[in-house]
Amino acid sequence: MNATGQQDAVDECFSVASTSSAASASNRYEVGTRGSFESNAEPSESNWMPFRSKMDWDIARWAKTRDLTSTALDDLLSINGVVDALGLSFRTATQLNALVDQLPGRPSFKHEVVTIYGQEFSLYFRDIIPCIRELFGSPEFANDLVFAPEKLYLDAAKSIRVINEMHTGNWWWIVQTSLERQCPGTTVIPLIISSDKTQLTLFREKTAYPVYLTIGNIPKKIRRTLSRNAQMLIGYLPSTRLEHIQGKTARRRAMGNLFHGCIRRILAPIEPYGETGISMATGNGSWFCCHPILAAFIGDYPEQALVACTFYGRCPKCLVPPNQLGSFVRYPDRDHSNAYDVFSLADGDPKLFHTSCQMAGFRPIYQPFWLNLPYANIFISITPDILHQLHQGVIKHMVKWITDRKAFGPVEINARCRCLPPNHNLRVFSKGLTLLSRISGQEHKDMCRILLGLIVDLPLPENRSPRRLIHAVRAMLDFLYIAQYPSQTTATLQRLDEALRCFHDNKDIFVELGIRSNFNFPKIHSLLHYSSSIMLFGTTDNYNTEQSERLHIDFTKDAYRATNKKQEFKQMTKWVERQEKIHFHDAYIQRQTQAIHPLAPAPGLTQFPSVTQVELAQHPSVRSVRLYDIADKYGAVDFQDALADFVVHHNSPGLSAISARNLANNTLIPFTRVSVFHKIRFVGQMKDSEQTIDAAFAKPEQRDKDGNVVPGRFDTVLVSSGSSGQRVAQVRVVFQIPTRAASDLFTQPDPPTHLAYIEWFSPFPSEPDHRHSMHRITRTYKENRRVAQVVPFGPVVPRDWNASNVLDKCHTFYVNPFVNRDTHVILNSLN
Repeated sequence: MNATGQQDAVDECFSVASTSSAASASNRYEVGTRGSFESNAEPSESNWMPFRSKMDWDIARWAKTRDLTSTALDDLLSINGVVDALGLSFRTATQLNALVDQLPGRPSFKHEVVTIYGQEFSLYFRDIIPCIRELFGSPEFANDLVFAPEKLYLDAAKSIRVINEMHTGNWWWIVQTSLERQCPGTTVIPLIISSDKTQLTLFREKTAYPVYLTIGNIPKKIRRTLSRNAQMLIGYLPSTRLEHIQGKTARRRAMGNLFHGCIRRILAPIEPYGETGISMATGNGSWFCCHPILAAFIGDYPEQALVACTFYGRCPKCLVPPNQLGSFVRYPDRDHSNAYDVFSLADGDPKLFHTSCQMAGFRPIYQPFWLNLPYANIFISITPDILHQLHQGVIKHMVKWITDRKAFGPVEINARCRCLPPNHNLRVFSKGLTLLSRISGQEHKDMCRILLGLIVDLPLPENRSPRRLIHAVRAMLDFLYIAQYPSQTTATLQRLDEALRCFHDNKDIFVELGIRSNFNFPKIHSLLHYSSSIMLFGTTDNYNTEQSERLHIDFTKDAYRATNKKQEFKQMTKWVERQEKIHFHDAYIQRQTQAIHPLAPAPGLTQFPSVTQVELAQHPSVRSVRLYDIADKYGAVDFQDALADFVVHHNSPGLSAISARNLANNTLIPFTRVSVFHKIRFVGQMKDSEQTIDAAFAKPEQRDKDGNVVPGRFDTVLVSSGSSGQRVAQVRVVFQIPTRAASDLFTQPDPPTHLAYIEWFSPFPSEPDHRHSMHRITRTYKENRRVAQVVPFGPVVPRDWNASNVLDKCHTFYVNPFVNRDTHVILNSLN
């Protein structure tokens, strides 16, 4: 297909008259009539309209959100007396759909026909300007929107920059500065577009090609929360393979033109407003002059190459030669102005256009969709992809490399994998790593948690030193975890680049072992662009493809299952519209009684939850366990001795070691049974909610309901051991002292009743191992017995301390800088 043919085909694509759904009813949620955000009044009957009552609405919402088929709903409503008993305003699924269609919602989908080589294909899309207006003006986001870029710093000297949300990056700052020169007081609306073809069925080869939109003014936490509906489906592209075109080259070229032609049709309305601006109101009625500008395009590598019009196997962002993809060398970025000059030749001599594209390293696409978008640079807008570039890319390769027989081999790796003890945060790969098939991104995430531990101290064939291999694995894992920080600084980005350099410095060990011949593949080269993209657009959780992968479930797979599989995309768009209407009507009703979402916190470093309390179940897992079963089944062989030591230390903390030992030997435990808990929850506070940060299990071997043996599990935990800091211990049993016995054992008031029997590991060494930067610890033994101890939950102040003697009995203190403002200033000046 020559260039002239391409142009004719693309020009013909959108010549057919478009169709769209009928306009919805008057939008009572528009600015000025949305109702008070803080009203505490009960919704009136008019609020349920077009439904009769709360019951009528609740049944309708249940029917439309619980995957109930129309036939099943009709069968339910046809039962004699159901409709009248519930007071419903609909008697069939068709009548319910008619009521839902009256609700206000997001813009309706349009349908246009695309003609390629005489064959017609359907394009379903929404008008993007009303979509942007809907996101910017939604009452649900009114208190959270960001209108201007910011530069955050950790120190007064402004030497350490903080990057997290999109508005803290450089891209927004640069574009805002350029716009301010022409029109002061403007507001940038960064458009974040994502697209990805996805499978609808396993056997019938049905696919969908959804396109999603969100805006960078909405904080990333809201954008990533699916229930907040900050991501909008704006189109279904034709997912055809163009099998009616015979030549492979012509087919590939036509598919590229089809993609860009469709995206150009969807994004065309923003071209004039990127320069001139358009008035838009927020959900609380404030008006802004807004400039919608393409900021980021999210997709996997094939999608990135298609969007950038580059050849497969080339970097879509820079000019690195194909044989240098594996090097740690940064090459110049692709020049957008040069690309504009090349693609502007498409209307002229076809031979000159093809030659120019070949020389510049571009595929000959007629008018890429981004060519005329103001302030857009597609080569910068292509963002990192943690899921496909790291988890399903480099990490996937690394697992294969280290399990290769020329490295550590599958037998030993799988054996070590099977021996790992269970943990709340770890996945158990009971069959090892190499026997898995169709490994998902989540499974590769889980492998990363244990990968380094599997290879530590393993020898390489022929007595080679594994030092460089371990350095390479450790460096790549460091890169992966640092790249996912929800808040970055210039210091952490420097560590990110150092980790990547360390990997490249040591990666040749895989070549020397004969596992690889080179590293010239795009995914490993793409890691060079992570730090610059984070500085431009914020942290990677602003634009990870995991979000669009999750959106596929709601907007494509669920929508497809709701159809009768005939003309499915027409039904899918209608299903999406109705789901959105249900959501917005429900949100509107909720706003009548309370403010749904509080004001967003001031931007800054993302706060990580820390453990604030330890929680047990309300009732014990086993109410009565004999003490000899504690030793036999739970492995707490020194349980009574350790409990006696704890009682003595609690009652008489000032005794010498010898006196305490003698007193413990004479301490009688006045009970023979205890209640036992099999799970501990570590809870932390994160903003306004509590989260389970971790959990530990201490349960013996049991049998399930089918009589199968379930192995025991005794987790390891970090224990705060006073002046020694953190120390690792294994939890053997968590128990509760009988209430009556506690008063006999303890002489101090408020004795602890929930205790844990733990076995200590050695303290952390002063420095980690230089080979892999992990700390090596061992079991602690005394006279050939494991050192064990009974400990309470949480910090416990000695009961003999009080306000009059604490300065004499305690040896270590912290100076409080918050006594008053003068003290705060004086103490801070000492730092």
